[in-house]
Amino acid sequence: MQPTGTTPSIAPLLAVNFVGTMGFSIVTPFLVVLVTQWGGNAVVYGVLAATYSVFQLFGAPILGKMSDRIGRRRVLLLSQLGTLASWGVFLVAFSVPDAALFDVESRWLGDFALTLPLLILFLARAADGLTGGNVSVSNAYLADITPEADRARNFGRMAISGNLGFIVGPALAGLLGATLLGDVLPVLAAFAISALALALIRFGLVDVPPGNITETLEAPTPCDLFGQEHRPAYEVSCHQTDGIGAILAIPGMRVLMAVNFLVMLGFSFFYVAFPVHAVEGLNWNVTSIGTYFAVLSLAMIVVQGPLLARASQVFSERALMSFGGMALALGFVVLLSPGTALVYAAALLIALGNGLMWPTFMSVLSRAAGTRLQGAVQGFSQSAGAVASIAGLVAGGILYVPLGAGLFAIAGVVIAVAAIAIGGYRSPPPVPQPA
Repeated sequence: MQPTGTTPSIAPLLAVNFVGTMGFSIVTPFLVVLVTQWGGNAVVYGVLAATYSVFQLFGAPILGKMSDRIGRRRVLLLSQLGTLASWGVFLVAFSVPDAALFDVESRWLGDFALTLPLLILFLARAADGLTGGNVSVSNAYLADITPEADRARNFGRMAISGNLGFIVGPALAGLLGATLLGDVLPVLAAFAISALALALIRFGLVDVPPGNITETLEAPTPCDLFGQEHRPAYEVSCHQTDGIGAILAIPGMRVLMAVNFLVMLGFSFFYVAFPVHAVEGLNWNVTSIGTYFAVLSLAMIVVQGPLLARASQVFSERALMSFGGMALALGFVVLLSPGTALVYAAALLIALGNGLMWPTFMSVLSRAAGTRLQGAVQGFSQSAGAVASIAGLVAGGILYVPLGAGLFAIAGVVIAVAAIAIGGYRSPPPVPQPA
């Protein structure tokens, strides 16, 4: 939907994105410490991280569909309420006995125990994932209120606000982790931050009217599961042609979805491997991990802000995505180096690659979707990314047992394939819009 009249400010949405990301990232530096402390290993850590994506795979399309019917803001409220509740469940893990439910000794999976606190962590991540459709709904909300010419810039601003949260969250975790209440205090902070995000959505965001929607009583179709498009003020029936087949029939969409899948897969390998490698291979503590992620996010802000704005005026979108992908792949490979200086150099390469590639990719994806299938494409993209995350986090945890830091090389190869694929992408002609 192209905005008409006064365009709502995106400032409240940026604030929500910042606060939500800060609340999520605050536990990143020490979650792996909790997992190992309560009996887990890299495999358990990977499966725990994948639990969120598994439940998000089911929850995100449903929430997106609801946002078409009742409005984006109400669904964002529901999603954030689920996040708040999940942190409450997380806190319970600190008050139960560290009792092992069963032990595992395996050549392929390593040695670990499933304890009661770990089980509660799994429940908390499942609850958050089930109501975790805020990313696709936020992207659809942003597309709803943003004129075509401003989409690249506004998606870049969303990325910057998220990266600001990723700076403050890990840095705050490093500070709180150094206190006597180091284990529980960051989780309490995440709970409070989630409550703040809920208040921002309730009082800061304006609702975008969902428009007139033709209701049917037919059996659910793929459109019912993945159709998150924000319908304009004319009737659109939810037929089979609005489903997965219609999405993949958009010129170039198969390539874009494949790239989306590969990038999420490669990043999932990184996300599961780096915290474990930092603790076991680099002997880092919570403060060191928090500092690293804060520096990484700060570098991403620099890239996605002034650098991307300048580069987008000189280079084509395809060049930015292809070069960014190769820089990202190289950054993952450099993580194989044992020295701290090279590990930080890898962070700069990762920031450069992701900062150039991802906002540009999101802009290209949004434009390729057109108006009618905007929400559906965003929802399907997030669902495909969730599948990649599940596969990458679980497989990454398993592969880390025999490969260790070698998993970074595999992540680099996966991203390089995505960069090559996007190099062959050609933008389709503009999608005709309804009169």
